[in-house]
Amino acid sequence: MFIIAGLGNPTLQYEGTRHNAGFDVIDTLAGKYNISVDGRKNRALIGKGIIEGKKVILAKPQTYMNLSGESLGGLVDYYKVDEESEFLVVYDDISLDVGQLRIRKKGSAGGHNGMKNIISHLGTEVFPRIKVGVGEKPKKYDLADYVLSRFSKEERAIMEEGCQKAVEAVEMILRGEMEEAMNKFNRKVKPKEA
Repeated sequence: MFIIAGLGNPTLQYEGTRHNAGFDVIDTLAGKYNISVDGRKNRALIGKGIIEGKKVILAKPQTYMNLSGESLGGLVDYYKVDEESEFLVVYDDISLDVGQLRIRKKGSAGGHNGMKNIISHLGTEVFPRIKVGVGEKPKKYDLADYVLSRFSKEERAIMEEGCQKAVEAVEMILRGEMEEAMNKFNRKVKPKEA
């Protein structure tokens, strides 16, 4: 069993915001593999299916971002998965350009409150994650306002490509190709020439 969790905030109010990039990737995965993410377990919406020959649970915590660990810590315990090899978190990152990915095997929360809470509940920062870039916060912008803002039309198109790349990265990780996924997606992609 492999848990793939996307971070975000529940309710329609937050749909399509930068902070919900993790939810967007889970929705893209669910669509591709025909997995209904409508079950409920441990304060998360979950869906079970098969990706790359592995049994997976797609999870969208419904605790609001800053308490994501309360939900995911319980799921990890319940399904007895090994954080290091059977758990993957997908979330937004403001230090990356829109749609850019960064894949890590472990690491600190880097100021992301959802990740801080997960690390606190799991008692380890050794678990894989895919960060999805949502663009840098403009100067004089409040961080909370920025991550809860929506993408422009142009950014949304780039973000959809980013979600597709994140799905490909998830597939590679499930095949045991973590290094290859890091080599493929962690390099900065130059914007296409106009």
